[in-house]
Amino acid sequence: MTTATPVEHQPLTRQEKDSLGYKDVPADAYYGIQTLRGHENFPISGVTPARAYPVAIRAFGWIKKAAAKTNMELGLLDKQNADNNRALGEAMIKACDELIAGKFNDSFIVDVYQGGTGTSNHMNANEVIANRATELLGGKKGEYRVNPNDHVNYGQSTNDVTPTMMRLTFLSMHGPLIQAIEAFENALRKKSDEYKTFLIPGRTHMQDAVPLTLGQQLGAYANAVADAKDNVIHASQRLYNIGLGASALGTGLNTHPLYREKVTQYLAEYSGFALKQTKDYFQATSSFGLFGDYSAALRSLALELEKIAHDIKLYSFGPRTGLAEISIPDWQPGSSIMPGKVNPIYPELMDQLSYIVQGNDHTISLCVQNGQLQLNVMMPTILLKMTESMTILTNALPVFSSKLIDGIVANEKIAMDRLLNSAQMVTALNPVIGYAAAAEVAKKVNKEGKTVREAVIELQAKDKAGNLVTEEVLDKILSAEAMTMPPKA
Repeated sequence: MTTATPVEHQPLTRQEKDSLGYKDVPADAYYGIQTLRGHENFPISGVTPARAYPVAIRAFGWIKKAAAKTNMELGLLDKQNADNNRALGEAMIKACDELIAGKFNDSFIVDVYQGGTGTSNHMNANEVIANRATELLGGKKGEYRVNPNDHVNYGQSTNDVTPTMMRLTFLSMHGPLIQAIEAFENALRKKSDEYKTFLIPGRTHMQDAVPLTLGQQLGAYANAVADAKDNVIHASQRLYNIGLGASALGTGLNTHPLYREKVTQYLAEYSGFALKQTKDYFQATSSFGLFGDYSAALRSLALELEKIAHDIKLYSFGPRTGLAEISIPDWQPGSSIMPGKVNPIYPELMDQLSYIVQGNDHTISLCVQNGQLQLNVMMPTILLKMTESMTILTNALPVFSSKLIDGIVANEKIAMDRLLNSAQMVTALNPVIGYAAAAEVAKKVNKEGKTVREAVIELQAKDKAGNLVTEEVLDKILSAEAMTMPPKA
C-alpha cells in the first residue's frame, strides 16, 4: 500500500497593513492594499485604466523611472548604504521598464471614476513597481524590500505626479491626433481639387444664392479643419511645462535641491518629449487652465466636423426627392423595413462624436474651474474625458477620410439643372444692367421657369428691361470663371 505525498498548497492571499488597518490581498497580485481599497471603494463603471487609457500607465512608468534614477544618483534611497541605494534604484528602474512595456497593465484595477485626485491610481503604480522590484531583489510580493511610499514615491506626491502623468498622456496621444487631422484635411483638399471647376448652387438662409464651385466649398472645409488643427497644436505647447518636484503643494517639500532639474531631464529623455520645468510649481498643482485650453481646441475641431457633417447630409439627401447634388458611398442597408434605403451613417456618426467631445469639454471646464485653493482634485475625470475625446477623434478621422470624403461624387445633371433654374444667377448682371433690370429678369425666371440666359434674351427682344447685353457678353458674365472668381487686378 502506497501513501500519497501531501500536496503543498500556496496561500490564496497575503495580509498587508496600511494606516487604516489590515486587508487580505490576492497572493499573486502585484498591486497592494491601497490599490485594493481603491478598487473596493469605487465600483462605478467597471472600466479600469488598462482599458480606458493604457498610455497613462506607461506615463507613470516614465515618471517613476526618472524619479528612481534621480534619487539613486543623489543617494537618497538608502543614505547609509551606497550599494543598497544602487540596488534599490536599479531594481525600480528595471520594474519601471517592464511597466512601460505594458507588462503590468492588468494589475491596474481601480475604476476610472474615483475620488481623491487619483491617489488610488498613483498608489497602484507605486505598489506594482515596489512588488516587482522586490521580486527582482529576491523577495516575494508583499514583502516590500522596495517600499511603495518610502522608495518608489520618494520626494513625490500625487499632487505633482498625477498632473505630470496627465501631461505625458495627452502629449503621447497628441501626435497621432494631429496626423489624423492632417489626413482628413488632405482628403478634403484632394476632393476640392477634383471639383475645382464644378459649379453648384449657393444657398444662404437655406434659400437660393449665387453659385460657387464644389471645390471652393470643400476647400473651405479643409481650411477650417487646418485652422482647428493649428489651435490644437498651439494649445499643446503648455503641456511640455511640468511641475514634477512640486511635491505636495508646490513647495518641493521632502525633495533634494537638485531633484527638480535632474528628474525633468531624465523624464524628457525617457519619454522623448522636450519637457521643461514649469515657471511656477504652485501654479502647476493648483491651476489646470492648460487642460481647459486643450479641451477647448478639441471642441472647436468637433464643431467644424459637425458643420461639415451637416452640409454633407444636406448636399446628399434624397436621393430622388432631396437635394442630391452629391452622392456619398453606400456602406450598409439603412432600414429593416424599407428595401434599398441607405443612410448617411458617417455624417451621422460625425455628429454624435462631435456632441461627445463638446460634452466632454463642458465636463472638463467644470473640473478646471472647481480646483479649490492649492489643488485641483478633479484630475481623474479630466484624464478620462480628455483621453476619450482624443481617442475617438484620432480613430474616427481616418475612417471619415476613406469611407466618406474620398467617395464623394458630384451629380452633374442635378447641379446643372438647379443652376440653370436659379434666379440668383442674375446677380452677376447687376454691374452691367443694374439692380432694377436684373430684378425684372429674376421675376421672369421665377414666374415662367426660364433660365437667366433665356429670360435676358427674351426681355432684350421685347425691350422690357432697357438696354441689356449681347449674347456674347451674357455668356461671358454667366461663365463659371466669372461667377466664382474675383476679377484679376
